[in-house]
Parts: sequence; structure tokens; C-alpha cells
Amino acid sequence: MRRWILAALAAGVAGCSGGAGGGGSVIAPPSPTPTATPTPTATPTPAPAAFVPGPAARAMTGVALPLGKCVNMANHLEAPTEGEWGRAIVDADFAIIKAGGFDSIRLPVRWSAHAATTPPYAIDPAFLSRVEHLVETATDAGLNVMLNMHHYDELFADPPAHGERFAAMWRQIAATFADAPDSVWFELLNEPHDVLDDDNLLSVLTPALAQVRASNPTRPVVIGGENYSGIGSLASLPMPDDPYLVPTFHYYDPFAFTHQGANWVSPAPALGRSFGSDADIAALRSDLDKVTAYIERTGRVPFVGEYGAIDHPQVPLAERVAYMNTVSAAFASVGVQSCAWGYTNSFRLRDGDAWLPGMLDAIETTTTLE
Repeated sequence: MRRWILAALAAGVAGCSGGAGGGGSVIAPPSPTPTATPTPTATPTPAPAAFVPGPAARAMTGVALPLGKCVNMANHLEAPTEGEWGRAIVDADFAIIKAGGFDSIRLPVRWSAHAATTPPYAIDPAFLSRVEHLVETATDAGLNVMLNMHHYDELFADPPAHGERFAAMWRQIAATFADAPDSVWFELLNEPHDVLDDDNLLSVLTPALAQVRASNPTRPVVIGGENYSGIGSLASLPMPDDPYLVPTFHYYDPFAFTHQGANWVSPAPALGRSFGSDADIAALRSDLDKVTAYIERTGRVPFVGEYGAIDHPQVPLAERVAYMNTVSAAFASVGVQSCAWGYTNSFRLRDGDAWLPGMLDAIETTTTLE
């Protein structure tokens, strides 16, 4: 962090910025007889409805993040060990992401796998240094960074037993990044679920937020609600009395499309689900109404912290691209920005040394970032 202090003395910090096609075919040998019944022509997938991005909604209460075009660093640091769920992050990733037109990254981190289980719950210095290096490198590349706590499963199962450790980890994280640029934001807890719901959420978030505020009094802090922060959680999401909080939700609807064939879901949704029917678009429009109602009721502007569709080999890339475009443009049409899941390891947008054809152009954001 000392380098950030020196840099801040020399200059201000900021972060903001703004395809192709492919295919193939397999040629089969000619049939020896022409008597087989022809295969019926498949019904084409409907083209998703077009949504037009608009200006970013303005927060009347709290703050709104200038998220812009954003990508999650998926399955990197939230794995038990970096590299266990795909390749590790390399420094060059952030320049690639910036050159792809992204303004921000969301950096999920499984801090609980790298901290002691007894007081003072010290975080492994080497791991903390690794995260610090990545945040600095992303910031140097011109990206905003949202740093979160991911996969604290023990806390979800038994909040009272882990609240003290949760707050202690945030005390250490916040102190480490206290001198980071204003373009670094904190997200207290990814996807509360299980025993932790909107009724008892503040019992663990409020002490952790107090630890953050002791060293970062004005840094934006993100809070999501119950049931994996689904869009329905906005209806009951409690917000502490703090002027620098930002609400979030995640969007993977329709789940039967986005998670078809997912081997970590039991039972896995069946393969073959397409996206873009009249019913799909009607459901999406209904969800937009929920978000606009939340903004009108609370004055707060949420953002979509995750959205995406599985990169299963039997799910056509064109359908994934259409989904990413439709969802990001839909929320941008009501002034809400979003962060795609994920970069290269999970629901990937990039494969090897190239972005997937059409994916960069598909991802939309609002026409302004304020």
C-alpha cells in the first residue's frame, strides 16, 4: 500500500472506459439409400427482444458505483487454493480486460480458507500480499476493483459461531487497503444463504462494517441479500444506516437455461433449453419492474453483481452471446449496471488467448457511468 500513498500524492486516481463470428460443420458420408425419413427441421430459437441501454440511474440515498462494463475474476481466488479451479490470474490479464473495453473487475476471494480459526483470526500474510498485488496491478491497468468475501460457507451454516471471525477478517482486509484509491470498493459477503437470511443478516454485517469504517470511513461498501442474492432479495434487503452503501443482486434466470448440465447442481437442469421465448422476455421485464420499484422505494441504485450462462459444450455459443446481450442491455435500459460472470475459468468469456466470438460486443452497460 505504500506505493499507493506515494502515487496519490503525485496524481489523482480514476477508472473508466468503454467481436466477431465463428462456426463450423461436420461433413458426413452420403447415405447409401435415400429411403430414411427426413429429420424434421428444428424450430429456430426466437430472437431475444431488443433493449436499449439508457443513462445510469442516480442514487437519492447512499451512492451508486461507476461500474460500467465489468467482469468477474471467476474461479480464481475463491477456489480453496488459487489454480485449483482453473488457471491462476496473471498480471497481464488486467491489461487484456481493460483493452477489451471493461471499466471494472469484481475480485471474489475465499478469505476464510486463508485465515486462522482462533483469535485474532490472522490472515496468512503471503495470501494477503497476493491479493494486494492483484488489486494494485488491476488498479494500475485503469480498472475499478470490487474486492469481496466469497464462499464463507461456515458462516452461512452457523452465523453466531462465525460472526467474530468474519468481522476480524474484515478488520485486517480494510486496514490493508485503507490507502488504496477510491476506485477500490469492498463487498462484505457474497450470496448469503442457508441459515443466513435477510432477517438476521445485519447481525453479522453490522459488526464487520464497523471494522471497515474504522479504517475506511467513506469507501463504498456493497451488500447483497438472502437466497444467493437473487433479485427477490431486494424486497427485504436490510441496509445499515451508512451513506456509502450500495445494494447488489445476482441474476441467473431462467436457471434452466443458465445452469443446464451443471454438474455442481443436483439435479442438474436438462440440456437443450434455449433462451429468448416470449415467456423469457416477459419474465425479464417483470424483473426489471422489481428493480425500478426498489429504486423508487429506497432511492438506492443496485447493480447486478453476477449474471451469465454456462459454457457447456452442448450449449451453442450464439445462445450464450444472445443471453449476455439481452440481460446486460435490459438492466442498462433501466439505468442499472452489471458485472458478467466470468472471465476465463467459469462461464467463460475468454478462451485461451482470445475473447469468445461476439462476446465483447454483446455485453452492454449504461450510456453514462455516474
